[in-house]
Amino acid sequence: MTTTDPHALTGAYAVHALHGEERAAFERHLAECDACKQEVAEFTATTGRLALATTVRTRPAMREQVLERITTVRQVPPGAVPLEGVRRGTRRGRGPARWALAASVAAAAAFGGAAVWQYERAQKAQHQAAQAQRHVENLAGVLAAPDARSRSVKVAGGAGTLVVSAGRDQAVFVASGMAAPPRGKVYQLWFADGGKMRSAGLLDPDRSSQAVLMQGAVDGASGVGITVEPTGGSKQPTSTPVALLGVPA
Repeated sequence: MTTTDPHALTGAYAVHALHGEERAAFERHLAECDACKQEVAEFTATTGRLALATTVRTRPAMREQVLERITTVRQVPPGAVPLEGVRRGTRRGRGPARWALAASVAAAAAFGGAAVWQYERAQKAQHQAAQAQRHVENLAGVLAAPDARSRSVKVAGGAGTLVVSAGRDQAVFVASGMAAPPRGKVYQLWFADGGKMRSAGLLDPDRSSQAVLMQGAVDGASGVGITVEPTGGSKQPTSTPVALLGVPA
């Protein structure tokens, strides 16, 4: 059982910093103490307003500084001032210190969580940007490769061009003016490899003209096929190809 004065735990309770037996003991005390009920309500409202503030990245040392400062704040129990005085706003001895404590703890919790959230978003954005950059570089590298070879075919009311770089072992499919696939369908690219078909990616159904870096290595494939598949693609072709191209030598 904790020996901490329950009157000194209102701020910690408001920001959910009490756990287990200590929290249960304080809630029993709270049911019988009007002064603590009022302070918990005020601290809870304060933390709610702080959570609505614009998020900023905090200094790495902020948490340690707040925790160190908390140990220097003396919290006077409610009995030191009559309850009537509390309601009239005359809590001169403990009011500023306890509000400072609540604000510090709440700010640390709110800003600390915001900093983690912003860091994770930044990391995700950087990862996505790096992936997009590599994709663009690979696509451009195939199209500009000294050994790039191409072959074209009419497809879906437009044209499709297959560009292959043997040195890079990669291929790009360039679509121009292709009609949109049926609703709920998508064009899927395939490598024809020794009588088997392996998926090489999907075309964007909302774009009639696009360049797609085909997934996987060319790896000796003899041709490329295009089929109409359900949204999300299929593991194996489920329809007759709308176009077939031989891999240019």
